[in-house]
Amino acid sequence: MKKLIFFCLLLFSGFLSAQKVYSVNYESQADVKVFVVDYESQADLKVFKVKYESQAGKNDGKWFFTDYESQAKKKIFFVKYESQADLKIYFVDYESQAGWRNSSKQQLMY
Repeated sequence: MKKLIFFCLLLFSGFLSAQKVYSVNYESQADVKVFVVDYESQADLKVFKVKYESQAGKNDGKWFFTDYESQAKKKIFFVKYESQADLKIYFVDYESQAGWRNSSKQQLMY
């Protein structure tokens, strides 16, 4: 019985750390302000958008965009200017390219 409870807790904690994000309409609603850079070398985080919630990573750049704010772990707002951003991201084409380039910003997505 203890093993079953431990397994359930472990499984549940994995869901809590998934990078499920929701793009809000107003800056004041956001947990993190994000700017999309033009070049990979300018980014703090390289992001790969996954198709399914189950594919979302654990703070490793694999993001699933939720349909509802309540489903998301983090609410993000895309800013117009780099100077307004807490986090600079670059969208990559392949899952294997996702990850942190600037680990000092990693706490923003926990």
